[in-house]
Amino acid sequence: MDSCYHNSNVDCTLDSDICFVLWYEAIIFEMDPFTQGIVGTTVAQSVSKKNTVIVASIIGLLAGLAPDIDIFIKSDTDPLLFLEYHRHFTHSLIFIPVGALICATVFFYSFSKRFNLSFRETYLFSLLGYATHGIIDSFTTYGTLLFWPFTDARIAWNTISVIDPLFTIPIFVLVLIGVLYRNKRFSIYAIIWILIYQIGAYSQKLRAEDIIYDYAQNIGHEIESIEAKPSFGNIIVWKVIYSTADKYYINAIRLSLDYKIYPGESIEKLDISKSFPWLNMNSQQAKDIEKFRWFSNGYLGVAKNNNNIIYDVRFSTIPNQAEGLWGIKLDKKKNDFEHIEYITNRKRDMDRFNILIDMIIGTHENQKIHQN
Repeated sequence: MDSCYHNSNVDCTLDSDICFVLWYEAIIFEMDPFTQGIVGTTVAQSVSKKNTVIVASIIGLLAGLAPDIDIFIKSDTDPLLFLEYHRHFTHSLIFIPVGALICATVFFYSFSKRFNLSFRETYLFSLLGYATHGIIDSFTTYGTLLFWPFTDARIAWNTISVIDPLFTIPIFVLVLIGVLYRNKRFSIYAIIWILIYQIGAYSQKLRAEDIIYDYAQNIGHEIESIEAKPSFGNIIVWKVIYSTADKYYINAIRLSLDYKIYPGESIEKLDISKSFPWLNMNSQQAKDIEKFRWFSNGYLGVAKNNNNIIYDVRFSTIPNQAEGLWGIKLDKKKNDFEHIEYITNRKRDMDRFNILIDMIIGTHENQKIHQN
């Protein structure tokens, strides 16, 4: 594999070891489409009849993917517009009936009439498929405007990664069996699996937060807030961030019957007056910082190796590191009307993913990191 997709407007040709890194960077912005489609299929299939299982599955699949049409909202001049509008109104609960109506109209006149499906049935399957999307996205860590327009809070319950094979594969297998045997019973089993997995993941999240909270207190830190999120592709290793008055502390923890803490790094909270004393607070760059702060739920820190870069510290390849996967870059030379630069952090090193795998397996030996 030579060419790789990444979250930038610049094309690149890279060796195969780097492709997975860039793919991870790209896919983390949303629940993977395969899972979104399969969950939509599952719920639509669960109310189908024997003679409508296949068409219900197709409609549920397509409707489950539809809210991500907002990925086309972007701007050549405003690099943060796509952050602002992805998982926006198309993902909100109040938009579900409207989104489902649009889907049902398209599906009915495109193909469902040929299956002798009424518009009412088409709408029902579309409604159920569409409704799953924003809810499933809210279980991830990226944040979704689930309750727009009543609030612009980004809902993130932080229970599953954007890709989690143990979550998705059983659902896919059960749905596929349901299609092959024209039996919706298997989709019911899939829904039960979804609920069981989410309950288990939420329990892991609370456990991770409780253990790290005690750990932080034992080393004398006064905690203001704490939040755990699953590392990429699993609910075994968790990234836990807690804040004190002036810093974020990042640790990883592996949870099985026992637990293992991987002490990590700390990073100072963003203080604009301290880090960017030259910045005009009425400038476009200052406004972009506030937009990025909203997107990141406030988890912002200045990069240690480049004091012009502000990272979203919630996301990193290795869960006990502070260096973010993406951020914004300020430029003192820009005028007050120019936007910041959106940047992505591409570490061209598969060893970083090998460290994560070792953490999940339990064989990683953490280097001692001093947290002040």
